Amino acid sequence: MINYKHLHYFWVAAKQGGIARASELLHITPQTISGQISLLEQHFGSALFSKVGRNLELTETGRLALSYADEIFTLGDELEDSLRQGSAERPQLLKVGIAEVVPKTIAYRLLEPAYNMGEPLRMLCKENTLESLLAELALNRLDLVLADGPVPPGLGVRGFNHALGESGVSFVASPSIAKSLQANFPACLDGAPLLIPSEINLMHVRLLQWFDKQNIHPQIMGEFDDSALMKTFGQAGVGAFIVPTAIADEVVNQYGVELIGSTQDVREQFFAITAERRIANPAVVAITESAREWLA
Repeated sequence: MINYKHLHYFWVAAKQGGIARASELLHITPQTISGQISLLEQHFGSALFSKVGRNLELTETGRLALSYADEIFTLGDELEDSLRQGSAERPQLLKVGIAEVVPKTIAYRLLEPAYNMGEPLRMLCKENTLESLLAELALNRLDLVLADGPVPPGLGVRGFNHALGESGVSFVASPSIAKSLQANFPACLDGAPLLIPSEINLMHVRLLQWFDKQNIHPQIMGEFDDSALMKTFGQAGVGAFIVPTAIADEVVNQYGVELIGSTQDVREQFFAITAERRIANPAVVAITESAREWLA
């Protein structure tokens, strides 16, 4: 049987980024923690950390062990909370993977209905590449993956696509840029400074194709994997940027930007991907049904 004290030392060291920080947090000497982790590695028959310069990095086995340890100690916290509160009702754990290209505001709006079911819920959200998340889904490490497209063909991972809906896109900009781009949309974008999603996002190609069709040649100031980072650059006045029209009003209010124009010719899609064809998880059912109404 696994020694869970050893596993806990490993978990803290992995979360804190090293044995020294784990030692400070646990008030245990680094030598003791290192020795306990070595015993755990002997039990597994594989190294959990590899040394890179002065730093420790997780091995493949270490990353797998960490994902299990996350759940083990999360459940332990839930048990402690439930016993302290004198409640035997255990909250449902919903494990969600969010593809890194999905806008954070969209992800929240899609997941929010799970909290409105009237049942105790604890949500575990992981953000990563779609390929990595689908691998975890195949191992039943996730209940649901939110993505901007279906399972890519040829990936060799089984998953069932549930279309949630789609949205046109809107162009927004800081007031200093927007004042020169208010008239004659979309022609006003020709030569305008623009921030766009990077190539990992399906919107990248769709957007460039639309520009070619409209004979528009903006000045691309930056390409971003992370839509939140793109919004921050846009808010600072580096360039105009795109957002799904479904959340355009929220972005305008949150970032203090102005709407330039919208188009339905470029559409962003959203999918829920599950390991089963027929969704049985009540929280996932609530998410998919609400999303289809919202994005209809």
